Amino acid sequence: MSDGAEQAAERPTITAVARHAGVSKTLVSFALNGRPGVSEQTRARILASADALGWTPSLRARSLSVDRSYALGLVIGRSVDVVAADPFFHAFIAGVESEFSTAGQVLVLAQATPGREEAATYRGLAADRRVDGVILTDLRTGDDRIALVQDLGLAAVTLGHPDVPSPFPSVSVDDGRGIRAAVEHLVDLGHRRIAHVAGPADMLHSRRRAEAFADAVAAAGIEPVTVETDFSAVHGAHATRELLALGPDRRPTAIVYSNDHMALAGLGVAQRAGIRVPDDLSITGFDNTELAGHVYPSITSVATDATAWGALSARLLLAAIAKQPVEDVDLAEPRLVVRESTTTAPTTDIPRPNPNPRGADAAR
Repeated sequence: MSDGAEQAAERPTITAVARHAGVSKTLVSFALNGRPGVSEQTRARILASADALGWTPSLRARSLSVDRSYALGLVIGRSVDVVAADPFFHAFIAGVESEFSTAGQVLVLAQATPGREEAATYRGLAADRRVDGVILTDLRTGDDRIALVQDLGLAAVTLGHPDVPSPFPSVSVDDGRGIRAAVEHLVDLGHRRIAHVAGPADMLHSRRRAEAFADAVAAAGIEPVTVETDFSAVHGAHATRELLALGPDRRPTAIVYSNDHMALAGLGVAQRAGIRVPDDLSITGFDNTELAGHVYPSITSVATDATAWGALSARLLLAAIAKQPVEDVDLAEPRLVVRESTTTAPTTDIPRPNPNPRGADAAR
């Protein structure tokens, strides 16, 4: 017999606990699930017997007894490449897991293309109570997932405030404040040609960052220049090449990226083209990921705490499932961490990019 089979055979059962405590199996079930009808003295004896035998609950049996799956879903509507590469998701999921694991919950993670595939994924999770609730990320304009999840009878928490009516609590951070801080920092350094490499316009947090950028540069008397991307490093690199190819009177002396992932890609593009960061070009990122502080030059970035965001979202979802009162939560305002990638604006125009840069970037 294998070790696993031996462990399964030796695992104490409710029957063994009942025999040890001298009570019925039904009474043991009531006591272990916190149901009424058991005296405190008897409950204490049953719990002592369970502890003495090393009994632990079976998640499947527990689920059946209380009509709960003890599983919670996170469906990410982005490409696999972006999810795999972006450190934000890793940190956020770590925060979620830190709460779910200690609460005896299982995280069901799925990636799906927005649209029919995504809707089918939510319906599949709701079928036969595979999950009790979900965390909705990357809210979109007129997001139809709000109504879908409500119709499916699932509890939910949204990351950010949706622009449609929602019965679900939200956990939000002021993305715009972070972008404004980055622009104000660059303006204080004398930059007057500042561009923004933004995320998809249909994502609410991306749109809010783009709007905050436009408002901040307008307040400084600067014409906004924004390039939309899908948040990936590939698109960030392409946007950087596009901006650096502008004429000498339009080429930016500073670029505000909507995540660190794209800022790092932009740093590589600039350096390969012979443009020095920060002497010729200042750049800022968003999320303040660990790698941003270890590259050279280190990246000035807007700091948010993705791990804490994940943990708080998980706690709010667990409270909602338990029918406890829940309210929207606003996280602390993001702050700008100034590092080596920003400095005073160049007194002369930045050099024209090398049309034949060396390295892997040259062939793209």
